Amino acid sequence: MKKSKAIFTRSAAELAKALGLSPAEGAEIALRSALNSKIVAVVRQKRLTHAQVARLARTSRTRVTAILNRNTADISTDLLLRILYSLGYSAKITFRPAA
Repeated sequence: MKKSKAIFTRSAAELAKALGLSPAEGAEIALRSALNSKIVAVVRQKRLTHAQVARLARTSRTRVTAILNRNTADISTDLLLRILYSLGYSAKITFRPAA
């Protein structure tokens, strides 16, 4: 049986490269991770329940639970933005030439 080697990365770009993904997919990982982290932080700061967040964002509690557990594989970026906005925050995206 062949042993697998653990690979550690420090950024979404490094993760994308290690997984053989394109730089664009790495940028998407970084954006979704930042949105998810902010949602988790705001929910903790405001001490909201999953049901309260779901009601504010007009989505299901199941989806909110998945997001707060950082399981966003089946969650759209649009929904992440909608939840963030419903919590009283907006996202600002900046554009710059790709490296």
